[in-house]
Amino acid sequence: MDAYSGYNKIMMHEDDTSETSFIIKRGTYCYKVMPFGLKNTGATYQRLMNKIFKEQIGKTIEVYVDDMLVKAPKRADHIENLAKVFSLL
Repeated sequence: MDAYSGYNKIMMHEDDTSETSFIIKRGTYCYKVMPFGLKNTGATYQRLMNKIFKEQIGKTIEVYVDDMLVKAPKRADHIENLAKVFSLL
């Protein structure tokens, strides 16, 4: 599975939002969620995925940044594992 735009679901700490500010003709804006492209975005996202799926990694799921592989020996187990992953997301 590909967690498309998963970075954009992670709220930034309020103290850090000013570090992402930018100015355009309409005014000054800053990100409230973590945008793709910041120096630590990938590492932050990976740490969060490792924390969320710590019980399943290596057993029923493998996670690399925004790519997830859910695995099981039997179809019924696979469906159960998928349901568990979706409930955690």
